[in-house]
Amino acid sequence: MTAADFQHIATTIPHKPGIYKYYDASHQLLYVGKAKDLRKRVSSYFAKTFTGYKTFELVKRIESIEFTIVDSEQDAFLLENVLIKQYQPRYNINLKDDKTYPYIVIKKEPFPRVFLTRQKVIDGSEYLGPFSSVGRVRELLHFIKQYIPLRTCKLALTENNIQKHKFKVCLEYHLGNCKGPCEGLQTEQDYNNGIQQIREILKGNLSPVMQRLKLEMQNHAANLAFEKAAAIKSKMDYLENYQAKSVIVSKHLNNIDVFAIEKAGNTAFINYLMVNYGTIVQTHTRKVEIQLEETEAEVLPLVILDIRKTFNSLSKEIVVPFEIEYPEQDIIITVPKAGDKKKLLELSIKNVSYFKDELKKKKTLHITTKSEADLMQVLEEVKQYLHLQETPTHIECFDNSNFQGSYPVSAMVCFKNGLPSKKDYRHFNVKTVKGINDFATMKEVVFRRYKRLKEENQPLPQLVIIDGGKGQLHAALEALSDLNLLGSMNVVGLAKNEEEIFFPGDSDSLKIPWDSDSLLLIRRIRDEVHRFGITFHRNKRSAGIFKNELEQIPGIGKTTADNLLKHFKSIKNLQTKDKSAIEAVIGPAKTKLVLLYLNEKGQA
Repeated sequence: MTAADFQHIATTIPHKPGIYKYYDASHQLLYVGKAKDLRKRVSSYFAKTFTGYKTFELVKRIESIEFTIVDSEQDAFLLENVLIKQYQPRYNINLKDDKTYPYIVIKKEPFPRVFLTRQKVIDGSEYLGPFSSVGRVRELLHFIKQYIPLRTCKLALTENNIQKHKFKVCLEYHLGNCKGPCEGLQTEQDYNNGIQQIREILKGNLSPVMQRLKLEMQNHAANLAFEKAAAIKSKMDYLENYQAKSVIVSKHLNNIDVFAIEKAGNTAFINYLMVNYGTIVQTHTRKVEIQLEETEAEVLPLVILDIRKTFNSLSKEIVVPFEIEYPEQDIIITVPKAGDKKKLLELSIKNVSYFKDELKKKKTLHITTKSEADLMQVLEEVKQYLHLQETPTHIECFDNSNFQGSYPVSAMVCFKNGLPSKKDYRHFNVKTVKGINDFATMKEVVFRRYKRLKEENQPLPQLVIIDGGKGQLHAALEALSDLNLLGSMNVVGLAKNEEEIFFPGDSDSLKIPWDSDSLLLIRRIRDEVHRFGITFHRNKRSAGIFKNELEQIPGIGKTTADNLLKHFKSIKNLQTKDKSAIEAVIGPAKTKLVLLYLNEKGQA
C-alpha cells in the first residue's frame, strides 16, 4: 500500500485509542499495534522515511488495515498483548516463551497434598509459583518433607472415612514423615498450620514462621522436652540458612518487580527480579527478537506485562531504568536515583549483561568472531590434546548419508586456519557401493578425495576427522593404505553423539574437556559436514523422486524432466503454475501431456 492509497482510507480511521492490524494480499496478519490515537499512529507508517529495512518491507506488503476501538489506552495495551501471543504476526516481537515453569501445588482436598508440577489443572487447587529454578523448588520440597510432616498418599481422607477407620497408617508414619491423619492421629487444624507455613516460606515471608517455631521451641524446653526443642531449632537453622542464600535487600521494602533491559542489534535481553518482603524470590532473564525499529522504551512494557502474567506477580510497584508508558491501572512506575531500589536495579542490569555475555559464549558455531590470533591459539590447543606433530591449520572432515539404502552420498568439509574454506567443500555421489554399507562408502570417498589430491600434487591436510567412530575410521585407513599415504596425515574417528575421539589402533577413546575451545571447533566442523551432507542428500533425493515420476509420463523424456526440475523444483510447485508458464519451458505439445498427467494425479 502506498501513501497515496492510504490517503483514501485515512479519514475512516478514528482519533480514538485502539489496536490496528495490517494484512498482506493473501489476508495474512503481518502486524498488530496499539495506539492512543489510531489515525495518527497508522498515518505515521505512511508519512515517514524508515531507516530499517524490515519496516520498509512491512509497509510495502500492507494490503488492508483493520482496527478495533477500545475505551482506554490500557485496554489497547492488554488487547495488543493478547493478539500478539495468539497470532504471532511476522513483524511483531515474539512473546512466546517455550519454557514450562514448575509450580508447587496445594491440592484442593482434605489434608491437602503438596508436590511439584509443571501442569496447571483448573480444579480449585492452589498453585504457588511458577518458579524460574526447578532446583530451588526441589530444595524447598526437601525441607518440607523433613520438617513439615505431610501426607503423600492419595487416600480420600474425608471426615466420614476417618471416623469409620477405613485406613491404616503406612511406613511414612513410622518414619516420622507423616503424623497419621488417615487414622485421626492429626487434626485438620494442625495439618493446615503446616500448609500455612509453606505458603509463608514460598512467599519469602519467613518472620511469622520463625516466630511460631521459636515459641514452640521455648514451650518444649519449658516442658523439658529437649529433643523436640532441638528438632525445632534444626528447622530454624535451616530457614536462616535458606534466607541467607537469598539476596536480602531491605526488610523494609514492600513487594516490587525490578526490570532491566539491554539491546544488542535486533535482540533485546530483559532481566526480572521479583522482590517479596525485601528478599529476591525469583530471577528470570528473557531474550526477545526485535522485528522492526522498536526502541527499548517500546519493547520493555510489552515484555513486562508478559513476564508479570507468567509469574503471577501482584506487586503494585515496578522499578525500571527509564520512564516507560505502562497503562496497567494502580501500578507505580519508579526510576530510582539512589537507595535500596537503585541497588536492586543495578543488580538487575548486572544480571542482564551477564546473561547476554554467557549466551554469546554458548553460541559454539560462531567462533568465526574470534581474531586470527585467537583461532591459532585454538588450533594449538587441538594439537596438544590430540598429540599432533604439526598445528592442524588444514582440517578435513567426512560424513555419509543415505535413505534406506537409496541415494547414498558423502560430504567433505575443509577448514583452513580454523575457518571454513567453502571453495574446498566436496560432495560425493557414491558409485561402487550398493545398499547400506557405511564402511565401504567411507573407503570409496576417502580414496577418491586423496587420490585426486595426490595426482594433482595438492597439499594434504594435517588432520582428517572421520565422523562415525571405529568402523568408518578403519575403512578410511584402508583407503589411505591403498594410496600409500598412511602416516602422511593424522586421521581420527569421531564417535557420533558421544563426542569421543578415536585414534587408529587404540582401544580407549579420548574425551576433550566439554567447555574447551578445541571441542567447540571440532563440534563446529562436525555440524558443518552434517549440514552440508544432509542438504545435498535431500536435494538429490528430491530430484531423483521428481525426475523418476515425470519420466513415467508417455512422451516426456529425461531432458524434458530435467528442464522442468530446474525451473519448478518440485511437483507441488509445478501444479500451481498456469499453462503459459509451463509452455515457456517445454513447449505447447509436451505441456498438454504434463497437464493431462497432473490433472489425473489430482483427481486420483
